[in-house]
Amino acid sequence: MDRRRLEPRAASAGRGAVITVDAEALRRLGDERIDWRFKGMPADADGMTVAELAGERRNLFDGGFHPPLVALDAGALEHNLATMRDWCERRGVLLAPHGKTTMAPQLFARQLEHGAWAITVATFAQLRVARAFGVRRVMVANELLDVAGLRWVAAELARDPEFHLLCFADSVRGVEIMAAALRGAGRPVDILVELGASGGRAGVRDVATAEAVAAAVEAAPELRLAGVAGYEGAIGHDVTDESLAAVDRYLRDLRALADRLDLPGDAVLSAGGSAYFDQVTDVFAGTRTVLRSGAYVTHDDGVYREVSPLGRAGGTPFAPALHAWSQVTSRPEPDLALLTLGRRDVSFDQGLPEPHVVRHADGTRSPATGSRVSELNDQHAFLRLGPDTKAEVGDWVDCGPSHPCTVFDKWQLLPVVEDETVIDLVRTWF
Repeated sequence: MDRRRLEPRAASAGRGAVITVDAEALRRLGDERIDWRFKGMPADADGMTVAELAGERRNLFDGGFHPPLVALDAGALEHNLATMRDWCERRGVLLAPHGKTTMAPQLFARQLEHGAWAITVATFAQLRVARAFGVRRVMVANELLDVAGLRWVAAELARDPEFHLLCFADSVRGVEIMAAALRGAGRPVDILVELGASGGRAGVRDVATAEAVAAAVEAAPELRLAGVAGYEGAIGHDVTDESLAAVDRYLRDLRALADRLDLPGDAVLSAGGSAYFDQVTDVFAGTRTVLRSGAYVTHDDGVYREVSPLGRAGGTPFAPALHAWSQVTSRPEPDLALLTLGRRDVSFDQGLPEPHVVRHADGTRSPATGSRVSELNDQHAFLRLGPDTKAEVGDWVDCGPSHPCTVFDKWQLLPVVEDETVIDLVRTWF
């Protein structure tokens, strides 16, 4: 496949119907005009369309782009998409990647192209983005309670016979609200009973409540009982034996609930963030399993590098596809460089960025060996230099972020690069 374009094709859903996106809606993204709204974009590109700028194949460093700038590596993206597709196919599971990670319809399209069964979202706003770009099967990993939003869902179901919606429920009251607001939709919304855990977030806490929720769903013609779901990432936060055992216990409870409820033959059992999806597939073996991993598409240089099964448990690991480039703006002390990179630009909630490479004024590169980011301010990073790191004022520094979910929301437009050449631009919607 030619990675120089991120345009989608019809995508195989893997053991199901073909899922497509609206190619015309994606094409129109290229018609948007570049201006001051998009940080990091070249000032001399003002008035150009996104497609025109991408078509110029500018150099990321000499083409007028302003640091700081988060870029996507085209080769790493393709590697991650193919690696997750192949892993799911070998395990016989479906993938509904969580769109909240990127909120980038161009990347949704690539995920569907690589066999994703659906796209997962968490809110009405995210659902509307997915629908605006023609995603036909969407899972909402949340309970939908906003009446105005539910009425919009009912209108969408009536308007588009190919739109298939699944969402979670963990209370009888929530089921009643959904059923009342969805009257007139013409066909039911699929409901997954959500199981939580003590001290966790949403989800029923006991079998009796789960059975009551399932009974309420079955009593509502606007809804259809379609499975059981949960999120094991709220149970474990690392890969210690204790955390792995806790995740395993929770997943077994989730499967036991699915076995207890009177589910239809096409019911799904859904869990699986980006940390423990191997355990999910092991415990759910023999069921119609739907994973919701989202961070795999870009991976990272922090939390997911440490916990991803593809790395700690063997196999082909994912590759970090996010690169936060900034410039050295000050060298106030011998072992300190200040970078033009801060909390407004990169994630810091689950680890600080990790410096990798310094690009010097003459275009050469050297490793940032032994260096670390010790602190982030709003607009500055404190780079503590290793004894062998050479970094002068004006040099560019590549840092790998940790936790991609809080990187994408800081950028409306991200360059996609091959080596140093910008081959495309990805638009986000947060």
